[in-house]
Amino acid sequence: MPEDHLAYQIRDLVQALDLSEIHRWHLKDPRGALPLDPVMMVSIQLYAWCSNVYSSRNTAKLCICDLGGRYLAAGHQPDFRTISAFRLRHGEALADLFIQSVRLCQAAGMISLGHVAIDGTKLMANASKHKAMSYGRMAQAEEDLRAEIARIKRRCEEEDAREDTLFGKEKPGYNLPEQLKFRQSRLEHILKAKAKLEAEAKAAAEAKAAVRERQRQERASDNNDPDKPRRGRKPKDPDQVAPKDSAQSNFTDPESRIMKSGTGEWVQGYNGQAAVDSDHQVIVACELTNMAADAPHFQPIVEQLIENTGAEPVQTSSDAGYFSQANVENTVSPFGEVFIPPDRMRHSQAGASALAALAERQDDGSELSCADRMRDRLSTAEGQQAYGIRKKTVEPVFGQIKGCPGSPGFRQFLRRGIVKCRQEWHWICAASNFLKYIRYQRAIQAAN
Repeated sequence: MPEDHLAYQIRDLVQALDLSEIHRWHLKDPRGALPLDPVMMVSIQLYAWCSNVYSSRNTAKLCICDLGGRYLAAGHQPDFRTISAFRLRHGEALADLFIQSVRLCQAAGMISLGHVAIDGTKLMANASKHKAMSYGRMAQAEEDLRAEIARIKRRCEEEDAREDTLFGKEKPGYNLPEQLKFRQSRLEHILKAKAKLEAEAKAAAEAKAAVRERQRQERASDNNDPDKPRRGRKPKDPDQVAPKDSAQSNFTDPESRIMKSGTGEWVQGYNGQAAVDSDHQVIVACELTNMAADAPHFQPIVEQLIENTGAEPVQTSSDAGYFSQANVENTVSPFGEVFIPPDRMRHSQAGASALAALAERQDDGSELSCADRMRDRLSTAEGQQAYGIRKKTVEPVFGQIKGCPGSPGFRQFLRRGIVKCRQEWHWICAASNFLKYIRYQRAIQAAN
C-alpha cells in the first residue's frame, strides 16, 4: 500500500481516541474466551464508514478482499455476526466518537466558529412507507377483520357440527383454516399500533390540559377572583381524546414517520440535523429526530455545539424552516448574530415583495416585528454575504454523506428504532469529521 493509504491514517487516528469505555466492558466480560481486540474492531469500523461501507456483511468482506481492511484486521477474519454484535453492544460508545472527532478537529485548528450553518436532511428508515397505516384506516380495518374472523368462525362451527353428524364427535373435524390465523395475527398488529397512537394522543391531551390549568391558575391569581368565568376553550378529558384519523404508524419501524424530503418526495424516515463550521465543513453538532419540522431543533443544536466546542459561534445561519422569534432572540449571545429568513428566498436576494412591505411599515413609523427586523438585516450587503455562506457550508456536507445518485453513500438507515438510528447517524457524522481531519493532516504534510 502507498504510504498515505487510508488504512495507515485510520490506524494512527484510532491510537489517539479514547476507547476506555469499550475496554472496560471487555474486562468485565464473564466469558472465558478472549474477544477480538477492541482497537482493531474500531479501526475496521472507521475504515468501513470512511469507505462508504455500512452493512456488517460488506464490512466483513473488507477484512478478506480489501488490502486496507486485511491490514487493519491483522490477519483476523471476523464474520458479519461478530461485527454486528460489536456495533450493537457498543452503540453508544461508538456514537460518542462524534464528540471526540469534533475536539480532534478543533485541536487541529479546523474549527473557528466564525460562521456555523444549521440544516436538516430527511433520511429513509429501514421500513417502507407502504407498511404504514393511518388511525382511520386502522379503525376500519379492525372492524372489517373482526367481521371476517366472525364469519370464518361461524363457518368452522357449522362445518364441525355437520361433520360431527356425519363422522361422530370423536373423529377429527374441520381444522382451523390458515386464512384465519393470518387475519388474526394482522388484527393483533393493528390493535397494537392503534393502542400506541391512542396512548400518544392521550399523553398530548394531558400535557395540553396541564398547561391550560396552569395558565388559568396564573390568571386567577392575578385577578384575585377565582370564581370569575374564564375565556377560552374548555380542556378536553384525556380519556375521551382519540387520535386524528390522519395519524399514522409504521408496522416495520413504528418510531419512523412519513416526511417530505427536499426533493418533494414523501419518505418513511427520520430528520437528521447537523451544525457545520464554515472553515473546513466540520460537523460540530448533530442530532436525529422523528419530527419533520426543523424550527424546534434550532436551539438544542446550538446548545449542543457550544457544549461540544466550549465556545459560542459568531454567526449562525439557517433556512426559513428554522425561523421563529424564539430562535432569533433567545438562542445566541449578545456577541453573536443569527441569520434566519422568515420567508423562502434565494441566497442572493431578500425578496422584492418582502422589502417593499418592510419599506411601507418603516414609512408609517410603526414598530418593526422580529420578522421585519430579520428582513431588514438580510437586505443589507453584509446580511446577504453572511447568509450566502450557508449554501457552501452545510449543504455540501449532506451531499458528501449521501453521495450522488447511483454512487456509494448513506441514504437509508440499516437499523430500526430512533435510538439505534440516532447512534448510526452519529457514526456517519463522526466518520465525515475523521475523514476531513485525515485529509487536512495529509495536506499539511504535503505542504511541508
